[in-house]
Amino acid sequence: MRTITLNAVRNLGILAHVDAGKTTLTERVLFATGSTYKRGEVHDGTTVTDFDPQERDRGITIFAAAVSCTWDGHRVNLIDTPGHVDFSDEVERSLRVLDGAVAVFDGVAGVEPQSESVWRQADRHGVPRIAFVNKLDRAGADLDRAVESLRTRLHTVPLVVQLQIGVEDEFVGVVDLVRMRALTWDPDLVEGPVPETLLAEAQRRRRLLEETVAELHLKALEEFYAQGTLTEQTLREALRDITRDGTGTVVLCGSAYRNRGVEPLLDAVIAYLPSPVDVPPVRGVGGEERQADPDAPFSALVFKVNATATGRLTYVRVYSGTLHKGETVLVGGRAERIGRILRVQADRHTAVDTAVAGDIVAVVGLKSARTGTTLCAPAAPLLLEPPVSADPVVSVSVEAKTSAENGRLAEALAHLVEEDPSLQVRTDPETGQTVLSGLGELHLEVAVEKARTNHRIEIAMGRPRVAYRETVASGVTGFVYRHVKQGGGAGQFAHIVIDTEPLATGFEFRSAVTGGRVPQEFVRAVEQGCRDALAEGPLGHPVTGLRVTLTDGSTHVKDSTDLAFRTAGRLGLREALKAGAMTLLEPIAEVTVTVPGDHLGGVLGDLAARRGRILGSEVRTGSTVVTASVPLAEMFGYVTRLRSRTQGRGTFTARPTGYAPA
Repeated sequence: MRTITLNAVRNLGILAHVDAGKTTLTERVLFATGSTYKRGEVHDGTTVTDFDPQERDRGITIFAAAVSCTWDGHRVNLIDTPGHVDFSDEVERSLRVLDGAVAVFDGVAGVEPQSESVWRQADRHGVPRIAFVNKLDRAGADLDRAVESLRTRLHTVPLVVQLQIGVEDEFVGVVDLVRMRALTWDPDLVEGPVPETLLAEAQRRRRLLEETVAELHLKALEEFYAQGTLTEQTLREALRDITRDGTGTVVLCGSAYRNRGVEPLLDAVIAYLPSPVDVPPVRGVGGEERQADPDAPFSALVFKVNATATGRLTYVRVYSGTLHKGETVLVGGRAERIGRILRVQADRHTAVDTAVAGDIVAVVGLKSARTGTTLCAPAAPLLLEPPVSADPVVSVSVEAKTSAENGRLAEALAHLVEEDPSLQVRTDPETGQTVLSGLGELHLEVAVEKARTNHRIEIAMGRPRVAYRETVASGVTGFVYRHVKQGGGAGQFAHIVIDTEPLATGFEFRSAVTGGRVPQEFVRAVEQGCRDALAEGPLGHPVTGLRVTLTDGSTHVKDSTDLAFRTAGRLGLREALKAGAMTLLEPIAEVTVTVPGDHLGGVLGDLAARRGRILGSEVRTGSTVVTASVPLAEMFGYVTRLRSRTQGRGTFTARPTGYAPA
């Protein structure tokens, strides 16, 4: 039986750059809440959420994992998301179904490249966040510097509600500026008065917090103006409202590895992040709204699928209504029966009879569900907008070692694409090779290794290739195309005149036809035909950065149809692109390299040899952080080269930033 109300549920994700401490923080949360009885460690391969063998071997989170725990009478459904840029699509799918998030930052590095990326992803989804500055026990950790990086790089207003007690190795606790109490861990949590040596600084920071909150919150401003200070209750309410409307970010600090700062973070999650009833009702693509109410018509969204040889596990977020075991629901318009409902604890599952609005659960028995599929009650159909998958940027050819395993390879690749929509499989028409495309070199390595392990087949991989694009360097004006086809019956006739010109990004279609020379329904067909032509340009790659304007045309009384004008749009644009000048584009990555100062020259020379353009550098505690823009095609195998040039001491991250002329 469910004893926790919707107001006492928190669905949140842990977001951060790789190696900022997300998984360690998740382990400490599970330990603090009594969900586990031993603290798991990433370096020992004993964590709950990094249960996949590849995650334990590589020491990074690859797949988003869901866990549940209880704290202070509240249920916390938590998703530990990957921090590596190659798995950003896992973060995107998770954010689609979350109500809040904890963004974790390294106390030494502050905001790092992937921290910024996941923050922008959360912005797009409107997910409220609180920040946790981790690893304050490390040499060189600086809370104020990390907070300033939040202000300058993320353009948010940081609301620091804690003051650290001790620095680096001597970090032992924090001062809670809201309650003006000291919290120390030795090793368990001990609460007491603020130490005399920190009292003046704590009062100064509390005053600064009140002033900043008053600038952002009307009720707090009125009380601050009338009384010159804010009560604890008013400050809490204001921080909650500011967090939920996104005008500021509450900042806490600690050291997850040393188990310091976890309990106050859980208190902040409960106090400031929203419950399912605090977020706006979910809206269908047709404008219908569903409140987070167990008695409303059932609706849910699939955000993750595990397709294995023994069955399919479908992860869903229930937005409204109640789902019962054995019930029949609409799955993308098709009726299917729910076999079992499971409450998820990473790779362990507990069977339950029902799931209600606000729950994140896994269900068994759905055959046609895919990531982004809507589940709903048959009597109240609804279609929710699915998460958007990123376009692949890297491809490799894959083939089975023996022809007898080709069928199993096809099955393995189908399972991969079913689980991860950011992967794509196609057959190269020129070579006949099977090509697997993804978001990065590591992304493809992990996918192929998973296919090898789960399906027990030997797979050979080709050299990675990047996904090129092409764009218009100079367009054409008044390009005329006639599509005329006569057969034994009704013919096809379409006459169009188009202009093509460069565009900064994407594709845009406009109609400047006057006098009804091309009816509106045929204009839409021309646009669709032009979009069809974007799949492959004159240089053999997808086309982007193009504006097409339909300026004139004519029709035939009997032979003009939607099909004729769609065909004219497709073939006409292809010919127009050939008549103009095209430019090949290649993907560019922003590379951040952390290197010891005595190896800096060799690293800079190597980046220059890879056609890299240095964007800036920063010195941090004996190391230099170099940021450069490098063609993605030049980054394959870079990790080996960097390690050899820096005696294994250099590290780097790379994230695609767009395309540039090759």
